[in-house]
Amino acid sequence: MAAMLMGAWSLQSCDNGPTKEVWLDEFGQDSCYVQDWGMLEVNRSVVHTPLTVNGVVYERGLGAHSISRLLYDLDGKAVSISGLAGADDKNLFAGKLQFKILGDKKELWKSGVMQKGDPVKEFNVNLKGVDKVLLLVEECGDGIMYDHADWLNVKITTRGDVKPVPAWAKPVAKEKYILTPPAPESPVINNPLVYGARPGNPFLWSVMATGNRPMKFEAEGLPAGVKLDAVTGRITGKATVEGEYKVTLKATNDKGTAQKEVTVKIGDAIALTPSMGWNSWNCFGHEVSAEKVKQAARAMVESGLVNYGWTYINIDDSWQHHRDPNDRTRGGRLRDDQGNIIPNAQFPDMKGLTDYIHSLGLKVGIYSSPGPWTCGGCVGSYGYEKQDADMYGKWGFDYLKYDWCSYGGVLDRDLDKDPYSVSSLAFQGGGDSIAGRKPFKIMGDYLRKQPRDIVYNLCQYGMGDVWKWGDAVGGQCWRTTNDITDTWESVKGIALSQDRAAAWAKPGNWNDPDMLVLGIVGWGNPHQTKLKPDEQYLHFSLWSLFSAPLLIGCDLEKMDDFTLSLLTNNEVIAVNQDPLGKQATCAYSIGELRIYVKELEDGGKAVGFCNFDREKANISFRDFEKLNITGKQTVRDLWRQKDIKILDTGRKPLPLNVPAHGVLLYKFTPVQ
Repeated sequence: MAAMLMGAWSLQSCDNGPTKEVWLDEFGQDSCYVQDWGMLEVNRSVVHTPLTVNGVVYERGLGAHSISRLLYDLDGKAVSISGLAGADDKNLFAGKLQFKILGDKKELWKSGVMQKGDPVKEFNVNLKGVDKVLLLVEECGDGIMYDHADWLNVKITTRGDVKPVPAWAKPVAKEKYILTPPAPESPVINNPLVYGARPGNPFLWSVMATGNRPMKFEAEGLPAGVKLDAVTGRITGKATVEGEYKVTLKATNDKGTAQKEVTVKIGDAIALTPSMGWNSWNCFGHEVSAEKVKQAARAMVESGLVNYGWTYINIDDSWQHHRDPNDRTRGGRLRDDQGNIIPNAQFPDMKGLTDYIHSLGLKVGIYSSPGPWTCGGCVGSYGYEKQDADMYGKWGFDYLKYDWCSYGGVLDRDLDKDPYSVSSLAFQGGGDSIAGRKPFKIMGDYLRKQPRDIVYNLCQYGMGDVWKWGDAVGGQCWRTTNDITDTWESVKGIALSQDRAAAWAKPGNWNDPDMLVLGIVGWGNPHQTKLKPDEQYLHFSLWSLFSAPLLIGCDLEKMDDFTLSLLTNNEVIAVNQDPLGKQATCAYSIGELRIYVKELEDGGKAVGFCNFDREKANISFRDFEKLNITGKQTVRDLWRQKDIKILDTGRKPLPLNVPAHGVLLYKFTPVQ
């Protein structure tokens, strides 16, 4: 066993000298050069469990997580590196990852794509003449979520010393800075170019205009059955005839008049652009109440967010009674004798609440689960889907977030005997194509029968490739990932996993990478988001490029000027609301600089130069053909709302200086 100890020598030829075996786990966490989630762990996985790959437990090794870099200085005296690599069994989902070994920046070995359940890959790599060796774990297109990776029994055979290189990049800038120009005093109409509603259902839309008040509103070409309030700009009623209507919206104040032509589609499709609004969860968590929801609605209007398209006020978990009868604020009878759900004491009048929010020109959403319990342990809809859908319609809700939560426990339990045997959090089974769809279709069918338009969000965490079947069960949007947190690792991991679902995005069908973590969040423990300013710009830019539902999760009453500037850039929002409904994908990468491209209805392209590296990217970009951009183009900076230049993409480069963890969001428009 002496050969297994660092410093154990074996005699070689006189020409080469003796060698020794250096085990990397003996360096401990000093090996960690960079890791994007968690800490490098020694002789255990990154989640503190035994190193286990494909059912086999290993005593020694390093538990890492993508993207991970372990760098060692060899001084050119190493002979080889050997060991095993594999995806740890404790990954909740089978995320895809890849191991690589680089010597002096040249690839020496790679594992190929691996995931949970695959057998280990063995390596024995020649290091002759290599000064620095890098052990790399990469994500493989589905983001870094659950990419727990194990380096097992790794040793370097060398004739010299091995030194770990702990190199930490400069911290990301913390100082806030505002790029969005102030809105002009003259009117600007910010409505999306298309809006969908079903015939015979309540119609609620507004002329969304910035500029000095008072303001007079007009609308020409509205469908029969709806009318405009010239003072408030709200369009209400019930459209009676299906069809496409070209509607001219006008707004006039003492500084001038603005007008905009939009298309109103009366038919079966709703949510023709991604929903925009607010959700209670990231701010209040379980401490939500009707009064807090009303305050959020008022703040949406008073802050002017409503003039940019922010419309929905959505109540998340904990409006119901809790399964624990001893809960001091949410304990109580779950349902009445007819099976109708009973809100808890924090929500004494649901119909009054929705009426109040509608009176402000806003829409309102609610939350449930297809299982017997929500994630927070409140009563869900299992077995009462029709009663709940009917009640949502009666109360006047316009949006339902339907959260998988406990339904995994339904799949293997007889709930008629004991529904309390089901955990509130039971996520198994969602990958089954039949079992995973069933509960969402049941509720979707009942929602479709309601006498109002209810946007249906399938909070299914991306299991079973929900984007491929969400439309078929009645959904308009669906979660593609696990819950977001206000950390760079979370935002990055979610962002990098969105390409896989992009092809299924279209008007009325939206991939949802979860809510925005800007401003004051905290899930009941309020604090400023942990994202740095550049990270916030990148976060909002990407969600706009992704055509994602935009749901603010912050305390709307306590927004600072910086947060408000992020949420009121009408040109960035227009990228999200583009009627073509395309989702951006990563068209090209230069190291950690990923370039996302989104096709727009007017023939232009929105391009996000997104820097995921810890160092700024300062380059001259020439590879426009990789972005399918050719010829002369007007280049516009959307955050600064100004044209940069007219660029001949075949002749001139575009200088780029992208902050660490930051973005440049440009629009390219062909010059006619």
